[in-house]
Amino acid sequence: MGTSLVKKRSLIRSGAITAIATFASRILGMLRDIAIANLLGASLSADVFFFANRIPNFFRRLFAEGAFAQAFVPVLTKTKQNESDEELKSLIASATGTLGLIVLLISIIGILISPVVTAVFGYGWYQDYINNAEDGFKFIEASKLLQITFPYLFFITLTALFSSILNVHGSFAIPAITPCLLNIALIGGAYFVAPHFDDPNKILAYSMLFGGVLQFLFQIPFIIKLKCLFLPKFAWNHVGVKKIRTLMIPALLGVSASQLNLLINTILASFLATGSISYLYYSDRLLEFPIGIFAVAISTVILPSLSRINIKENKGKYTKTLDWGVRLVLFLGIPSAIGIIALREPILRVLFMRGAFTEEHVLLSANSLLASVSGLCAIMLVRVLVQGFAAIQDTRTPVKCSLISIASNIIFNLILITPLGYIGLALSTALAAFINASLLLFFLYKKNIYIISKKTIIFVTKALFAALCMGFLIRYYLFDLSIWTAMDTLESSLYLALFICSGAFVFALVCIILGIRPYHITSDTY
Repeated sequence: MGTSLVKKRSLIRSGAITAIATFASRILGMLRDIAIANLLGASLSADVFFFANRIPNFFRRLFAEGAFAQAFVPVLTKTKQNESDEELKSLIASATGTLGLIVLLISIIGILISPVVTAVFGYGWYQDYINNAEDGFKFIEASKLLQITFPYLFFITLTALFSSILNVHGSFAIPAITPCLLNIALIGGAYFVAPHFDDPNKILAYSMLFGGVLQFLFQIPFIIKLKCLFLPKFAWNHVGVKKIRTLMIPALLGVSASQLNLLINTILASFLATGSISYLYYSDRLLEFPIGIFAVAISTVILPSLSRINIKENKGKYTKTLDWGVRLVLFLGIPSAIGIIALREPILRVLFMRGAFTEEHVLLSANSLLASVSGLCAIMLVRVLVQGFAAIQDTRTPVKCSLISIASNIIFNLILITPLGYIGLALSTALAAFINASLLLFFLYKKNIYIISKKTIIFVTKALFAALCMGFLIRYYLFDLSIWTAMDTLESSLYLALFICSGAFVFALVCIILGIRPYHITSDTY
């Protein structure tokens, strides 16, 4: 019992460290988005930059933080536990060389055929271009920016590989802090460099690439300290690489459904009015804040922990650890979602309404945010549930769920895009996330791996009631948007902070009244 308690405290401490570091990164990320909104607003230029930003980031989620991490971490963990140092060295060198060469080739190809990539993912813009429509300019500019941003994929993929190595060795803070460098590079570019040039988009694109290089270089000293920096070698048939490859290929879809859905939304949004991609981007960025702080932190620390448990010998411990992750992510996700829904207009006003970002953009982005945030808890839950399969090296089941989710998203898009426009695209992603989470829960139950405990269901129900009380009171006392826009930034920020603190107080008070205590979150024996 004592050893179990120590390990649980270590898990919670790792999660807290990761969450704090990620919080710092997300704050800088928010400042980055504020800087970009001030510079570009929700204009044609903003649509083009967000498009050129999203494509390499989509591939990053596939090759780096998503499928690769899900496959690499369990294999590396088992090798570290059961094999010699030479085997560990060989695995890291082979994985680095093989993945690095593949991604380097993809980056080069992406640069060379950037117009083709733009035509595929921005088909609406391509149609405007060949028809000599006014918006055909977007296709030309997006193709040029992609040539600058695509190399970012190579550096961020190797950064993600180093992050996985650090996580397996128990170092979570450095990988969580690393994204700060990208945000700092973009903030510097947006505020201090871009305003002095005729084409601010190009400066932002170069800033993004520079940030990727900084992240890669930043982690190298820590990898050297672990004695895990080896000369890369291409070894497609290395036993560890083959295992990673086998796990990774189906996981390309299995852990990236939400990103694929967002990419599909981007393609369809290219057929809509100027600004649609920007509205979706700004609402997506606000979703990424709680996802990055809570869901990513919890899923990151829970994967190595689950990977160390032999489910055949200690299924109870495996189930309790996964149940703890579900309980914690929903406890944090539910009030986050309802709080964002209640405060969506003030949040957008305080963060983005300055420079080129107008009151109209606040209202239009708020509509997208309302639709998007309805799926926040499902997206966060998927992050944790996928780890239940990844830790036992089952990547095929999540891919089945993702394929159904992606197909559902496309169907919802086709149904909702005509009556609701870009709002329908955001709502489709939320609905698809619920389908994905439901399927993952079903297959975990069917495979006799995990079922949500009754105590967790009661706990989550109490948290939901507390969050609804919070949301109702916030919305009841909230000022009209006209009052918010009449305030200056400092005054509106102070009032927003007051509403957030008051909401947090109401949520905590109701939770205490309902009997929720800290050990319900920190203990896997609850």
